[in-house]
Amino acid sequence: MMSSITFSFISVVNFLLQPVRQWLESLKIKNHRLARWICTIIPASCPFEREIKWGDRTLVYIPPLCKLNPFYEQLVEIRFKALMYLADECGEDVTQFC
Repeated sequence: MMSSITFSFISVVNFLLQPVRQWLESLKIKNHRLARWICTIIPASCPFEREIKWGDRTLVYIPPLCKLNPFYEQLVEIRFKALMYLADECGEDVTQFC
């Protein structure tokens, strides 16, 4: 059970991060070079997930840590907007970014 102090801290952090989240969500992609750069810099999948094996046995599993990023959802959305811009507006084949 979360204490009221923990809940209060999370609420304050969410309140402080909300303007940045809204700004990221409102971004419009209207530039070919920017869209390509976004698709290049934001990975298609979480790069941190790892499974360390010895033979058939999994010794260590490191879960994807991307969801700990407070802007994860917004970054995924920006990448999607960039992909859609390149595909729909520029007619570019975006399979290289998938």
